[in-house]
Amino acid sequence: MSGKAGFAAKALTDAEDRLLEAEEPLAGLQLRCGGELPGTIAIPILLEAVRKSRRYGMKLARTLTAQDGEERYTAFIEVLPRDGEEGCEVIVRNWRATAVPQVTEEQADHRRTVIDRHLAEVWALLDKDQRLQAVQGDAPDISAVVSAMHEGLGRPWTDFIVPKGMSHLQPMHWRLLDGSAVEIEGSIRDWRANLVPRLGQAGEPNGFELLLVSDQPPPEVRRNRRASDTGGATSGARMVGKEVAPALRQPISRIIANAESIRTRLAGPLADDYANYASEIAAAGQHLLGLLDDLTDLEVVESPDFSTAPDLIDLADVARQAAGILGVRAKDKDIRLVLPNGGDSLEATAEFRRVLQVLLNLLGNAINYSPAGSEVWVRLENEGTKARMIVADQGPGLSEEDAARVFEKFERLGRSGDGGSGLGLYISRRLARAMGGELSVESAPGQGARFILDLPAA
Repeated sequence: MSGKAGFAAKALTDAEDRLLEAEEPLAGLQLRCGGELPGTIAIPILLEAVRKSRRYGMKLARTLTAQDGEERYTAFIEVLPRDGEEGCEVIVRNWRATAVPQVTEEQADHRRTVIDRHLAEVWALLDKDQRLQAVQGDAPDISAVVSAMHEGLGRPWTDFIVPKGMSHLQPMHWRLLDGSAVEIEGSIRDWRANLVPRLGQAGEPNGFELLLVSDQPPPEVRRNRRASDTGGATSGARMVGKEVAPALRQPISRIIANAESIRTRLAGPLADDYANYASEIAAAGQHLLGLLDDLTDLEVVESPDFSTAPDLIDLADVARQAAGILGVRAKDKDIRLVLPNGGDSLEATAEFRRVLQVLLNLLGNAINYSPAGSEVWVRLENEGTKARMIVADQGPGLSEEDAARVFEKFERLGRSGDGGSGLGLYISRRLARAMGGELSVESAPGQGARFILDLPAA
């Protein structure tokens, strides 16, 4: 069928938007899309046009796009209500077919990783020797293991998560562990571990993301009705982090993962319009997850008993870890991340995962609001008793008034539609101060912004 420009086909539909009869090549596409003849129209764009034409009694004309896994089809369709009938007549013109580009193994792996990131109920950052650097997870049946991993930062992740069927006690190559089934103590669900390498300049992994994914939903948590009914401090103080977030995170993650499967066409051929709809659904789900994370962090940092676990850390290493996580986002926006030199080092006394959280927020903001083709720098300065990290961008900058408000709770400086909650910088400053440091900003309109994180020097 390739190259058949100017080809015309006709089809008839009934009052229930069923395709009664169709000429080739439309009939063949209907069958390849999973429909029958006669049967309900299986081509989404055609079905939408027929429904509108029949409902409003008017002629419609539009471009049809579809694909069946092997070829991509474009055509111009006209849909006309039939006189004295409740169905429509469809005329197809300028039918063209082109081969669908083959998805490479690398592209397929990337798509699977994107989906697994949304589904993962445990996310951990590992160094090149697979030792824990940071960990997050809040499902009730794995909370004990996640707490143990928090306490065991610096140890191999396999000290806490057991790969099934592997008796080898020595550190194993990450490729042998990637995709392996694992057991998590306290959970009866089936789990698998995905290791996503973060490649260095030489192309070798200098660290990993560990994603623990289960295809089964977490067990329901029975509420302590007496505590919630009496409004006790225990139930009310951490309601979002302990009750709301765990209940919502899994279903929202499933929605995002399904939408990503549709958007990337892993679930089968789909027209561009519908792939775009799926992309919008995924983006909305990501916004909701981000809001849940921010509200959970807000509860944590505002808790009277909140404290951090200071340790000796290298800020240059934190910068490289953060850049590895956000590198793809920066590349997609054509923004260059300029990091400390490979041999640079600046030690501070702080909690690694909290500093990483602050830096991810600062870098993420800089990437979001910087123009394409610009640079974002991370610089380190030794200020005697202070270890200083600076994130500088070439964005629009802040006025003096905005710079004074930017760290306030829920402050978004009049922005709308960017998915932010207005909590990131507020939480980041609270974290900096909890570690005995400070977070400040220097900026002017049109001159970019410099966010300065000061921490106690080692």
